[in-house]
Amino acid sequence: MKSVAERIMEYADASPEATPICPGNLLHLGTRGAVNQALSRLARSGRLLRICQGVYMRPIETRFGRCAPSVDKSLQSLSELWGETIVPNGGGAANWLGLTTQNSVRSVYLTSGRSRRLLFGKHPVELRHAPRWQLAAPRRMAGVVIRALAWLGPHEVEDGLDVVLPRLTQEDLDELAAARAVMPRWMAEPLSTRLAHG
Repeated sequence: MKSVAERIMEYADASPEATPICPGNLLHLGTRGAVNQALSRLARSGRLLRICQGVYMRPIETRFGRCAPSVDKSLQSLSELWGETIVPNGGGAANWLGLTTQNSVRSVYLTSGRSRRLLFGKHPVELRHAPRWQLAAPRRMAGVVIRALAWLGPHEVEDGLDVVLPRLTQEDLDELAAARAVMPRWMAEPLSTRLAHG
């Protein structure tokens, strides 16, 4: 008869990349205690990665050996699992939009959930709780702009808008206009002025 650990690995191998593997979903394979013990052993041996307490993922086999699944795919899966919004932080957005040349040394993402630290192999990822307005328009250009402007802050928002707005599509501008209701005044007012004269 197969061990609980072997059956967990069969389940993990049959799952798509970045599927969260949680003890509660494996109770059909054994008791809670046996499942927890098997998961710990599999993580110690490197056959599974412990992302955070109670969440594991299968590493990906590459020509360079085993590595963590894609962080973006993993965070999308965790976002669905936890029912949270998770988006890249404003520093990364500002860099991507050409508003700064600074590159963050750490991987930081914003979340509607609690702040916590995840570990993808040797790569730590920090989730920071953020206010609702900074999480607006997830996976949309308008949201990237909002997070970049939030990172720049009130003193640089005008310059940031000057650089970014001419590069946006009408659809992006409409989404940005619609999001003004949740933005802080220091961001919404200069944006409104520019959209009115656009």
